[in-house]
Order: sequence, then C-alpha cells, then structure tokens
Amino acid sequence: MGYVLRVRLASFFAGAATASLAGFYCLHRDYKIAHQSISQQMNDLHGSLESRISTLEKLKKTETSHQVEAT
Repeated sequence: MGYVLRVRLASFFAGAATASLAGFYCLHRDYKIAHQSISQQMNDLHGSLESRISTLEKLKKTETSHQVEAT
C-alpha cells in the first residue's frame, strides 16, 4: 500500500509542476503581449505629440517673422 501511495503522490506532484509551468508560461506570454501593446500605443502617442509640437513651433516662427517684417 505504501508503494502505490508514493507513486500516486509522485504523479500528482509531477502533474502539478507541469501545470504550474504551463500556467506561468501563459501568464508570461500574456504579460509580454500586453507590454508590447502598451509600448506601441505610447510610441504612437509620442510621435503624434512630437508632430503637433513641431507644427506649433513652425507656426510660431512664421508668426514671429511676420511681426518682425511688419515693424
């Protein structure tokens, strides 16, 4: 009876270890996908803001040069 119990416990713990490794792998993969998605969104937002800022700076330079020519 003791041998069968040891075999069952060993099988149970081997299965539990395998299942936890598979679970950790899935969580890690989901984390990486979410991180890449958020990083891509932030890069897109940063690029959009950079283009807006450069457009505003060009507009300000244009307005300043028109004011200098007027005076």
